[in-house]
Amino acid sequence: MDGVQRSIKEIEDEMAKTQKNKATSYHLGQLRAKLAKLKRELITPSGGGGGPGQGFDVAKTGIASVGFVGFPSVGKSTLMSGLTGTHSEAAAYEFTTLTSVAGTLKVHGAPIQIIDLPGIIEGAKDGKGRGRQVIAVARTCNLIFIVLDVGKPLKDKAIIEHELEGFGIRLNKKPPNIVVRKKDKGGIAITNTVPLTKLDNDEIRAVLSEYRISNADVSFRQDANVEELIDVIEGNRIYIPAIYVLNKIDSISIEELDLLYKIPNSVPISSRNWWNIDDELVEKMWQELDLVRVYTKPRKAAPDYTAPVVLKRGKSSVEDFCNAIHKEIFKQFKL
Repeated sequence: MDGVQRSIKEIEDEMAKTQKNKATSYHLGQLRAKLAKLKRELITPSGGGGGPGQGFDVAKTGIASVGFVGFPSVGKSTLMSGLTGTHSEAAAYEFTTLTSVAGTLKVHGAPIQIIDLPGIIEGAKDGKGRGRQVIAVARTCNLIFIVLDVGKPLKDKAIIEHELEGFGIRLNKKPPNIVVRKKDKGGIAITNTVPLTKLDNDEIRAVLSEYRISNADVSFRQDANVEELIDVIEGNRIYIPAIYVLNKIDSISIEELDLLYKIPNSVPISSRNWWNIDDELVEKMWQELDLVRVYTKPRKAAPDYTAPVVLKRGKSSVEDFCNAIHKEIFKQFKL
């Protein structure tokens, strides 16, 4: 894998020294596409099972899963133990948690799986520490808690986002509204319903050429950039909501706390004193998971509000509801 990382560094260096203008747009498009193809090998290494990109074994339970990602010693294990009652080793030294620890938190009648992952370090996406295994598990979660120390939240936030981004995770983003439809002949046809201000046709054609796409209809329904086009072609990106959990607010002033609230999608907490967790963090988690509760009503009886059937929004049809109870029910259902 060292050869791949060396090639990535060479391309990044070349991109850094190449000025972007009309004459270089095609070349830069090719470089970005080559870079994405190399990074793909870090996400899904060749050679089959057992590769370094495999995650820790985590048996899926509950209606949804939330993964804790952060640097060592930011309080993930203390938060995990408090939320779920599951013991996750916590101590005042780095790398206390060496494998994933799973527990369950019940919220509004829904069992939510909480996964405490080992602390990652800068360079995790390239295999440092156990970073690639950690991020591989994070890719399977429905929501990510990025746990940060309030002493340096913005710096650590940027590093972790960069690591996750390099592993194909797109935080708090929607899939780009771009359609690439391959065809047998006719060349490349590019259409857009909004003006494209972040890339030009030369870049688009360069990216398609690098992926050996010579015949396709490419439709842009948003003002996209070249990375978003590459994401669509690669097709292996994961779009996951994230909450930035800013821990250890018991160590800062009220004025500093006011500044933390300006960070988007953030919830300042103290896991040690259990401040702001049940009333704000858990509720924010429920909103981001976007779950719905369906209550059953027995015949000739009042609705049962004690045991809702919890479904994911958008997957809450009658069939989904029946399958959540038992897969045989819908087969006998009379529409």
